[in-house]
Amino acid sequence: MKLFKTTYLILSAMALTLAMPSCKKAYLDIVPDNVPTLDNAFANRNEAEKYLFTCYNALPNDASPDFNPGMNTGDEFWVYTPVQTGDYASLEPFNIAQGLQSKVSPAMNYWDGSGGGKSLWLGIRNCNIFLENIDKPIDLQPYEKERWIAEVKFLKAYLHWYLFRMYGPIPIIDKNLPIDASAEEVKVIRQPVDSVVNYISNLLDEAAAGAGTGLPDKIQNLGTELGRITKPAALAIKARLLVTAASPLFNGNTDFSGFKNKDGQGLFNPTYDIKKWQRAAAASKAAIDAAEAAGVGLYKFAPSSLQTADDATKIEMSIRNAVCEKWNNELIFGSIASTSYLQRTACPNLFLAPQFDNGLRGQLAPTLKMAELFYSKNGVPITEDRFWNYANRFNLRTVTAQDSAMQKDYQTVGLHFEREPRFYADIAFDGSKMYMQSNQKPALNIQSKLEQVSGKKQTLYYSISGYYTKKLINWNLVIGANGGITTENYPWPIMRLGDLYLLYAEALNESGDVSTPLTYLNKIRARAGLQTVESSWTNFSTNPTKYTNQAGLRDIIQQERLIEMAFEGSRFWDLRRWKKAASQLNTPIYGWNVSTKTFPDYNTRVLLFNQTFVSPRDYFWPIQESNLQVNPRLVQNLGW
Repeated sequence: MKLFKTTYLILSAMALTLAMPSCKKAYLDIVPDNVPTLDNAFANRNEAEKYLFTCYNALPNDASPDFNPGMNTGDEFWVYTPVQTGDYASLEPFNIAQGLQSKVSPAMNYWDGSGGGKSLWLGIRNCNIFLENIDKPIDLQPYEKERWIAEVKFLKAYLHWYLFRMYGPIPIIDKNLPIDASAEEVKVIRQPVDSVVNYISNLLDEAAAGAGTGLPDKIQNLGTELGRITKPAALAIKARLLVTAASPLFNGNTDFSGFKNKDGQGLFNPTYDIKKWQRAAAASKAAIDAAEAAGVGLYKFAPSSLQTADDATKIEMSIRNAVCEKWNNELIFGSIASTSYLQRTACPNLFLAPQFDNGLRGQLAPTLKMAELFYSKNGVPITEDRFWNYANRFNLRTVTAQDSAMQKDYQTVGLHFEREPRFYADIAFDGSKMYMQSNQKPALNIQSKLEQVSGKKQTLYYSISGYYTKKLINWNLVIGANGGITTENYPWPIMRLGDLYLLYAEALNESGDVSTPLTYLNKIRARAGLQTVESSWTNFSTNPTKYTNQAGLRDIIQQERLIEMAFEGSRFWDLRRWKKAASQLNTPIYGWNVSTKTFPDYNTRVLLFNQTFVSPRDYFWPIQESNLQVNPRLVQNLGW
């Protein structure tokens, strides 16, 4: 039969019989049952729709910190060692963070689909099958067919994009190879960076083309279609692609000038081109216009149950729930994968003092460098604030009534005082507070010294750094009377408007416009309760004119992005595209002394790990070595 005679060659020239991946039957997670031929798979509208959702099922699970390549693989989070069986769904991200990546058996292998990754090439194959057969169902309405084709073109582009970000120059699989392909046709090669970018960009243009046809501007049927692709989502991913392509890793990077195919074809263009930034700026503005026209806006928290809360609490919840409130108005593209595991991994034990509940693990531990990243309350870096005591940041201080984000009369380090609202919204720590919908008091107290309610009680399920990722915990998480945990699932934000604003600001600045970016930075800062860039730097910074020139504004934009997008899987990729990973990921990882009980002992900085990053090797994933043996035309990434 045709389907089982069709052979797929996943770049390594290994022939694989096409088999449908098994999964539970859920919306956007549906696979055709008992389908012996492609003709049957597209025999009618219903079967074709199942195949559409098979294409959606190829999307990586970015909602899980153990399978998102940008989460536990860098320096945002750290983990206790030795890790015990069952502590995590996959240890592969931590192997990468600790410099233990391998070309023999790569961790998080999204090329072949082994280990902690699934083959994205198989997903691309399914997209091609869909596009090649979607004309067959005779009961499919034209408007539906147009939309489905646009969705699958987007998915095909997105999977190529995902591989490009991980591996750099990749093969382009625009059509599936036929069963009678020659040996030479099977041995595909990598395409130059610019060719890959143009291919993905053009495919996204095709997906977003047309007015009133193809992709909708917004989802109308909220009951059955949330999670499906919209035109603003396609345009936003195009903006992200082009900003990445314009960044130093890909734009004029001479480190890879010798990286070539076996036939001598160069894979990186070593010449810098400002037009790439201009193209990225135009794409970002088009995406912003489309999103805002569809009703997307920066999220503001205003539920009736907290109308009496003070302004600081409302700002904190605006920051947290821009991520955690399900399908809120800032979301442009969200994954429907469950965030329950993510929330349990992030949340410290809060509710059952002094008992220990294994369901709330608190393992997703931000590092000390992340705590130092956030601004002072004056909206400038703590290293630049003329009025903030940077030299004594590790000295103990006592909390007063003026420090409303912390517990009065508690002791903690100076680092935790007079910080911006995003610091208190994103991170919980010993002595901080946490607002939850279910609690009976204004806030829950985080107390995490040894054997305290949120602290270490055994050799697993605790924060190794003393910090917790408050930003990723939906405030409706509750523990029932019998100890059962209920989490309110929210879509993982693959793209939200704040992210897009920052991409636009960056592209504008790099194009030579140092004025317009301030408008978009200040929109984000206003939501975070901060003064404008101009006011903050003029009045509080040791470098008051920093924002007036391109280099200074670049530093401001990059730190603003690292703060606003903290813990959302963005930092890992941003440091790479900026070519800053070699400096940032070659510094020690620190935390607090979580195995102690007194204020002075606990608030002692301890070394957790000496992280290393080998440049240029570690900027890209290795291709599994066996692939190169099967297909000698395929070249390995530099350094591997």
